[in-house]
Amino acid sequence: MMIFRIYKHDKNTLNFSWSKNKSWILECCSESRRIPEPLMGWVSAKDTNGQICITFDSKEEAIAFANRNRLDFTLQDSRERRLNPKSYAHNFAFNRRSQWTH
Repeated sequence: MMIFRIYKHDKNTLNFSWSKNKSWILECCSESRRIPEPLMGWVSAKDTNGQICITFDSKEEAIAFANRNRLDFTLQDSRERRLNPKSYAHNFAFNRRSQWTH
């Protein structure tokens, strides 16, 4: 029996863009291990279910699709990113916790 997971795409650490993490992904959890091939070094698996990856615009659409197709799934809610806005003037503020150094 295949188990799917529904999660929100996280921000790539190498990219400053947040555009990709608006979508929710329904992905199949692979049941077999991935094994590197000795000749070429590519990673292979015995089942092709790990290639199933469907994107949705909202979490509700992904859940409705899984329920409509009778798929067993787990839902991983995303962590909200907490922003700490600062300005350049903050470097020179009098109420800083640490000393400003070059």
